[in-house]
Amino acid sequence: TVSVITVVYNARDLIEGTIDSVLAQTYPHLEYVIVDGASTDGTLELIGRYADRIDRLVSEPDRGLYDAMNKGLEQATGDFVWYINA
Repeated sequence: TVSVITVVYNARDLIEGTIDSVLAQTYPHLEYVIVDGASTDGTLELIGRYADRIDRLVSEPDRGLYDAMNKGLEQATGDFVWYINA
């Protein structure tokens, strides 16, 4: 399994393209984790439209990019990890 982790904060205009790109992959063993840093611009609401296709969603304040990436890694269960941020 490949775990794909997206870290995002206040990127409503970019996150949909990122999610669509990940979900368009044809590899059958994909796990999708999104870590949102408690966005305030509607990012989380947009992510919610994809809730049935996202394996795990974490939305809480973090201490920056690397903290958020580590939170995603903690949620991932795949043998391999791929980061694609918005």
